[in-house]
Amino acid sequence: MIKKEAQNFEIDNLDIDILKQLMVDGTKPYSEIAKDLIVSGGTIHVRMKKMQEMGIIEGTHLVIHPQKVGYDICAFLGIFLEKGIQYKDAVAQLSKIKEVVELHYTTGTYSMFAKIICRDTNHLRHVLNEEIQAVEGIQRTETLISLEESIKRQIELS
Repeated sequence: MIKKEAQNFEIDNLDIDILKQLMVDGTKPYSEIAKDLIVSGGTIHVRMKKMQEMGIIEGTHLVIHPQKVGYDICAFLGIFLEKGIQYKDAVAQLSKIKEVVELHYTTGTYSMFAKIICRDTNHLRHVLNEEIQAVEGIQRTETLISLEESIKRQIELS
């Protein structure tokens, strides 16, 4: 399959309306979206294919609420690297730690900022001391435990 360059396409209000509906319910059938937007089901399929080729849409994801499956600790880590050149190697090593669910290369105080999910404080301590601190190039970390997630959403399309 040959992917077309994004600059060959533009999205319009119909594409945005399709995305808005799927952001509310990713399982909504294309036929229902078509009915709501007063277009054919084929149009929805074509538009979705176009947006996949553009890289706007990447697959679909199941959202699991960690607390409902026994993971009660969400923590954020400010990670200090010994040297900036160690970033790629640190990312490769951190990607092997399943509790690391997000990792960002940042400006400011930290070299990297990570989000980790753990079962409890003992699990968090193990992940920090035995896994993350063992990553070559990590000088030290600062841990912030989230007490509550107040807002979580996707970008609002206009």
